[in-house]
This record gives sequence, C-alpha cells and structure tokens, in this order.
Amino acid sequence: MNLSFAHRRRSRPSRGFTLLEILLSLALVALTLVALNTFIFSMGELWGRNADVRLFDQHVRAVTRFLEHELRSAVLPPAAVARSTPIALQDITPQGGASDKLLTFELTAGSRLIVWPDSKRPLPEVVCSLQARDREGLILLWHSRLEKDFDTDPPRETVITPLVTALTYDYYDADSNRWTTETALKPDPNGGTNPLLPQRLRLKFTYGKMTSESVVTLPAPSEGLPLF
Repeated sequence: MNLSFAHRRRSRPSRGFTLLEILLSLALVALTLVALNTFIFSMGELWGRNADVRLFDQHVRAVTRFLEHELRSAVLPPAAVARSTPIALQDITPQGGASDKLLTFELTAGSRLIVWPDSKRPLPEVVCSLQARDREGLILLWHSRLEKDFDTDPPRETVITPLVTALTYDYYDADSNRWTTETALKPDPNGGTNPLLPQRLRLKFTYGKMTSESVVTLPAPSEGLPLF
C-alpha cells in the first residue's frame, strides 16, 4: 500500500505556472521597462540640456592650454636664453589697422595653428602677437623673419577663438603684496616710453548668456630643458 502511494506521487507531473502568475510577471516586466526607459530619456534630456555648458567649458580650457603651450615654447632654449625677454611688448601694425603695443613672442618651429599659404612646409622663426578685437575675438598675428618682406608687410592673422570678448592684464605689486587687473597696459612708473610687461593675461570668454574667465601666466626664460 505504501509502495503504490509513493509510486503515484513520483509519477504525478510537476505543477506549472497559472495564467494569473504569467500575467503578473508580464506586468512587472512591463513596469520595469517603462521605468528604465523613463530614466534613460530623463538622463538624455539632462545631458543635452547641459551640452552647451560643457562644450563652452571645454573650449575655454583648450584655448587656455594652447596659449600656455605656445608661450612656454617661446621661453625655452633654443628659442630663448637666460636674461633675455622672449616675451615682450612691441609695436605691431595689423592689416588695415593702427600700430599698437601687443604682447609678442617668437616660435622657432612655428605653431600647429599657423597655416602657410601655398607652402607644404611652414617657415621657422615665426614672430607672433596677440590682440583682442571687439566682435572678432582673440587674434594671432604672425609672420616669419625669413620672409622677404618681413620688415614691411603686415603680419598674417588667424582667429584663435571668436569667444574672447576682453583681454586684461594682471600686475603684481611686491610692495603691497597684491595683484591688480588693468584693462590697458600699465605705463612705466619711471617715465619710460614702454609700458610694463604684465605677469599674467586674463581672458574673458562669452557665449550667449555664459561667461568665463581664464588666467594665463607669462613664463620666464629657462636655461635648461623643460620639466615635462
């Protein structure tokens, strides 16, 4: 008797899912997918909403790094020697403009931003200047000392960024131990004709309602190799 009962229990088929359990499972899966899609779309909306801010910040950092790299290249050997002034203020006459005192430096090997017309290989010994213009942005003025008309022709021009709306100058006063920001180059307190070279450049970027400032420190000449 017990053997027959055990045999019947072993031969009974296993119980499957009922229709109600299947419907409940499908409903839970559907709710999970809806919640997941809502989360993904909301994150995409937030990401797209802040895209302009991120791209603007990336542009500011890229321009700042570019200027730091070019100025650092100008003060390293063989482009510069100790106790020299590889970064100086010089009278530059732009194309169709009046002569102005501009921050000027020389790049022995040129720059990746400089594109020479009708030339497969850029010329070395490129003299560069920086100028901020209203509604044009930050301009790089450049020409090579090896050009035939270097002393007479105005330099070529390349827009580094159209988003720079102001270029100001930071000076450090050792007596008062503080920094001051000037909208124009600071005149020589000793009565000299040349203005004082600032220690830092301050760039103001504007895009729509967004604004940002970055500071570029002017490096000093170095006799040795770079540390990087």
